[in-house]
Amino acid sequence: MKRLILILFVGLIAFPFTLFSQIMPSPDRKEGEGPYDRLIIRGVTLVDGTGAPPIGPVDIVVEKNKIAEVKVVGYPGLPIKEERRPKAGENDMVMDLEGHFLLPGFIDMHGHIGGTGQGTPAEYVFKLWMSHGITTVRDPAASNGLDWVLDHKRKAAANAITAPRLLAYTVFGQGAGKTITTAEEAKAWVNENKRRGGDGIKFFGANPEVMQAALEENKRIGLRSAMHHAQMDVARWNVLHSARAGLTTMEHWYGLPEALFTDRTIQDYRLDYNYQNEQHRFAEAGKLWKQAAAPYSDHWNKVMQELLDLDFTIVPTFNIYEANRDLMRTRRAEWHDEYTLPSLWRFYKPSRESHGSYWFDWTTEEEIQWQENYKLWMTFINEYKNRGGRVVTGSDSGFIYQLYGFAYIREMELLREAGFHPLEVIRASTLKAAEAIGMEKEIGSVEVGKLADFVILEENPLQNIKVLYGTGAIRINEDNEPIRVGGVKYTVKDGIVYDAKQLLEDVRTIVQQHKDRENARKLKQPGLDW
Repeated sequence: MKRLILILFVGLIAFPFTLFSQIMPSPDRKEGEGPYDRLIIRGVTLVDGTGAPPIGPVDIVVEKNKIAEVKVVGYPGLPIKEERRPKAGENDMVMDLEGHFLLPGFIDMHGHIGGTGQGTPAEYVFKLWMSHGITTVRDPAASNGLDWVLDHKRKAAANAITAPRLLAYTVFGQGAGKTITTAEEAKAWVNENKRRGGDGIKFFGANPEVMQAALEENKRIGLRSAMHHAQMDVARWNVLHSARAGLTTMEHWYGLPEALFTDRTIQDYRLDYNYQNEQHRFAEAGKLWKQAAAPYSDHWNKVMQELLDLDFTIVPTFNIYEANRDLMRTRRAEWHDEYTLPSLWRFYKPSRESHGSYWFDWTTEEEIQWQENYKLWMTFINEYKNRGGRVVTGSDSGFIYQLYGFAYIREMELLREAGFHPLEVIRASTLKAAEAIGMEKEIGSVEVGKLADFVILEENPLQNIKVLYGTGAIRINEDNEPIRVGGVKYTVKDGIVYDAKQLLEDVRTIVQQHKDRENARKLKQPGLDW
């Protein structure tokens, strides 16, 4: 397993971040039809992403890559009168989709493209995302290298490859060549990142002087930021410090319970704790929310209110830690057999080296602790949303048995579990996410003048989010036989119409080709040789 270990000089000591060497680039686009001079999508039920309830039947007119008209053309259960509809010209493309549901394209706020350690060609990752309706992805690390990501960003923007539009958030300190220990060095690196074309910065931590200077300078020059508040620096720099200094989004939950401490200042680590031992790291993290202030207590409310006042965004990525509360459920997800590459499956298996593969002795006790952790975590996230805070959908796939595309839909289900109404889930995945990356005037909702990014399917995702999975949802037919319904039917990005089911079939073919090369017919479960 080839890896490049990049030392990020972001503190008094070098902070190690595992950077995968570059993966196979995406081939030229062969998929998709359009964009058309004029495309008319007829008869859909529209969920527009703003929080408005569904409405239909609706006809939508797209001119090249932009929405030109959204028109209600009738009433449910009654024939549509043709005089109400936008008129189709001789050369217009018309899609008659009566009975279908149409939503804005989804935005994955935490999407790593993978690496050679995982064995994920770019085409594989991009098609998994696109087949699940994901049309925009923020890459929080640019771990294939900033130049590689920017090259694919340009190609995706030009629709030269089949891929979501990409935003590159470079890991702070990448390529610095020396330890960043002063405010001046931090500011210089931040400006160099902008000069190179980075859309923002992903932080893990540094000494407070460096963090303050870097975040303030990044905000001053108009870039955005994300942060995973790693334990190595969180005792001296938690989420409140970051938000006050100008951080745009916090990732996961790290740094938030620490800001909520009232009877301690440091997490109650086991005394033989070693951060490089990921079983220690993740098992102890499962106890963290219990060490924070109780829900709705004075300090809990005070911290939440300050984050609200700062217009702060939270990207919880609930799904990426779900194996911690139910390892077997996550490991045995049905899509692994057909859509997980054998190399990615090997990356997931218990390992002291692979990130997120910390199943050395994961017990029922750890799972119960994490189940309790989730309840407290979800309580904060749901109430933050209820009080007007911005919570958005991000997946962090490619680790801990979470597969690109599928994991994003699971994140939507977990937001629902946290207490979000299905319409709030859709808004977190579209308009709220667009706001967080400063693109709400271009994407995130189905409104005239915005880019034509759509998710189209035959089932109602508000009634059952599972119909968004590529494998669909289980129903039983009139013959008492189980069938599958749903799955995204069309993904539209920039006015180009993609057959989402064919994209998923392409992924299945890629996986089968890899299995054939390796003579790997079935995925082996850890420690079993059946």
